[in-house]
Amino acid sequence: MTFNLLYYIGIIILTGLIFGKLAKYIRLPNVTGYIFGGLIIGPSVLGYFGAVIVPSNIAEILTPISEIALGFIAFTIGTEFQLSYFKKVGTRPIVIAIFESLFAVIFIFVVLLLFKVEVGFALVLASIGAATAPAATLMVIKQYKAKGEVTETLMSVVAIDDATAMIFFGISVAIAKALGSSSTNITWTIFKPIVEIVVSLGLGVIIGLLLTLLLKWFTGRSNRVSVVTALLLITVSISSIFKHFNVPFDFSSLLSCMMAGAVLTNLATDRKTSSILELIDRFTPPIMISFFVIAGINLNLSVLKTVGVIGLIYIVMRVIGKWTGAWVGGKITKASLEVQKYLGFSLIPQAGVAIGLSLIASTVLEPTQAAQLTAVILSATLIYELIGPLITKISLQKAGEIVIEKKENKKNLKTDS
Repeated sequence: MTFNLLYYIGIIILTGLIFGKLAKYIRLPNVTGYIFGGLIIGPSVLGYFGAVIVPSNIAEILTPISEIALGFIAFTIGTEFQLSYFKKVGTRPIVIAIFESLFAVIFIFVVLLLFKVEVGFALVLASIGAATAPAATLMVIKQYKAKGEVTETLMSVVAIDDATAMIFFGISVAIAKALGSSSTNITWTIFKPIVEIVVSLGLGVIIGLLLTLLLKWFTGRSNRVSVVTALLLITVSISSIFKHFNVPFDFSSLLSCMMAGAVLTNLATDRKTSSILELIDRFTPPIMISFFVIAGINLNLSVLKTVGVIGLIYIVMRVIGKWTGAWVGGKITKASLEVQKYLGFSLIPQAGVAIGLSLIASTVLEPTQAAQLTAVILSATLIYELIGPLITKISLQKAGEIVIEKKENKKNLKTDS
């Protein structure tokens, strides 16, 4: 079993490297190549024709790799939450995050109602539209070394997005339950996601403080990155511990890892934080490649046949809502014209959080509605994950924040990233 597992991990990493390289030749982000490579070797393409490269349940078996990758991604995003930055820009990222999330929910919900979709179902589905996937966005920013106001705002908004999505989702599920039953505990259903966010952020603060103290004790770059790795592994495993002891609410390791990164970056020196992030960037590429290839393997092309008009509304109106909300939020906070025009299109990727929320939603909806909602979210994820990174790249390019691509393109055709 161990031999087989190591073999499959090797195949997954090699697939990612090959398709990432091919993506460069046609000027696509690496992450698009990774996901597409996973799609090719997965059950939807080669598996469909009987060529089993990896087993269909490999994504489930390698769940720990995905959780570890998300932990590192969230931690890295958290290190962008510097108080000096927020003193400079004020509440702009928070306002923009609220507006782009809210507009996505409203646009999807209203159009679904126009097509006579049942109110509770429409509300729950629309609320999932608020979520954005940070992983693909961060990979594009790193690959092209994007820098500027749009990039800085994007990193902050993406980090806040999941918290706003959880709140909108909790309220929507409570309303949907109320419409279907008079005996539902509405108060707890509304406040449950808020409790989850507070607990997750509180744990992140504790991890961040512990991390700061341990980094003073352990000197040397290798020791320090080992400390960060150990604490992040513990953090991402706490969700399983909560489930084991039947704690009555969920826990977001994503938010905890983000908060840990934010605490560290504000308490440690810039030099220390930079050296840790540099080391993380050196040893995590195989983990990140595996994460995106596994995401591609998990994509199921067959769900596209079942989404229909509802799926099309969700996919299109979410993009329009995200862009409009980011534009309105940018106007209100007097952000630059580049932020107003291009930020919204950088918020298209959607994956893990949305799928997780859809699974929770399926427990409160009727079976037929649950199946339809899951199909819509999986189809949207497939499309967003394939086109989202490219649109993010184009948006940052238009904003003038990818300035080295021409030089890098020549290098990339000769050397590995």
